[in-house]
Amino acid sequence: QLQLVESGGGLVQPGGSLRLSCAASGGTLGPYAIGWFRQAPGKEREGIACISSSGGGITYADSVKGRFAISRDNAKNTVYLQMNSLKPEDTAVYYCAARNLFIGCSDYRLYRYWGQGTQVTVSS
Repeated sequence: QLQLVESGGGLVQPGGSLRLSCAASGGTLGPYAIGWFRQAPGKEREGIACISSSGGGITYADSVKGRFAISRDNAKNTVYLQMNSLKPEDTAVYYCAARNLFIGCSDYRLYRYWGQGTQVTVSS
């Protein structure tokens, strides 16, 4: 059973940067499309960045386009989310998730494997 673990969250000031990591155990990430999702209190889970198994397909939510970058290193069994120019509205729990085929980030319910999440708080 593929297990995902997120890391790299924390408290950062507006305009700052963080890099989240999604590491796998119990299997390899290589065959899977990976998505980063976030959920703020009282809001629905939102897909923000997704990447195909090869890395050749990438989609971003409009809310993060130009500020966030998703990448993967299959040799290290890890997917990254570089977050720059962070805003208070980026505050949320961030999750990574995996599925067999790349479909973008439109529907989190189509992702099969999930990590436990990492808190990102953007505040001065």
